[in-house]
Amino acid sequence: MLRPSLECPCDGSFLSPDFTYEEAPLGETKFDLAGQGYQRSYERCSLCLHWFGRHNLDLTGLYAGDYASATYGDRMGTVFDRIVGLPPENSDNAGRRNRLVEFARHWLGTSPEITLLDVGSGLGVFPYAMRLAGWSCTALDPDPLACEHIAAKAGVASIAADFLEVDPLALGSFDVVTLNKVIEHVEEPCEMLRKASFVTSSRGFVYVEVPDGDMAAVEGPDREEFFIEHHHVFSVASLGLALERSGLRPISIERLREPSGKYTLVSFAASHPLSSQAGNK
Repeated sequence: MLRPSLECPCDGSFLSPDFTYEEAPLGETKFDLAGQGYQRSYERCSLCLHWFGRHNLDLTGLYAGDYASATYGDRMGTVFDRIVGLPPENSDNAGRRNRLVEFARHWLGTSPEITLLDVGSGLGVFPYAMRLAGWSCTALDPDPLACEHIAAKAGVASIAADFLEVDPLALGSFDVVTLNKVIEHVEEPCEMLRKASFVTSSRGFVYVEVPDGDMAAVEGPDREEFFIEHHHVFSVASLGLALERSGLRPISIERLREPSGKYTLVSFAASHPLSSQAGNK
């Protein structure tokens, strides 16, 4: 059974049952569960308001490196073109790009080149947008087919690897590390955040997006924020605690309703004490 992480964001002492599922909600990707019966639930911490996924399902195949392939199949190119072609006012990705560009302008100043590592790039629409903005981008994803697609379609250097397993020294250092809708997919999100901090340059920052459980829960348990692939669903408090526990200093946490309808929390975080940034702005 998947147990709540004891690292992020609380110690598991204040949990109580919340949502229960006997079948997949409408819209959830039909992953191959190898004949396992569909039964899962969430427990919620009454202290930090974080949701922990609980189930007996073996999701090894889901995270064995073919998530994008399982989700999009042979439509990766088609879906990429559709997302890239959305009007800015209808595009989650355009909003994300604009947030990063605006924040980096203040945090990094007039840097001649900004290096970015995007962890869990999926289709690569985000690093593609940042490449067009003039940033030097590297996409990292465990799905080899997704990485082939990103290199060919987005023109972005890609690394097919599990971020939690790759040697951080081999990755090098980046001005910006982004985890867009990624850490909710792993059992130990703090481990991923700590590694992101490690590969962030002394002048840089980490950008994180996660599902906003507080707002999504108002509409009920069948929201996509609570789909099977999300081991964690965050609150404002629990995201802040997770960042702090990972050695990151939250600069801001913002609540959004994206054009797609997703409820999202976004955060910029420094991997070093804020005082060390004064000369870099």
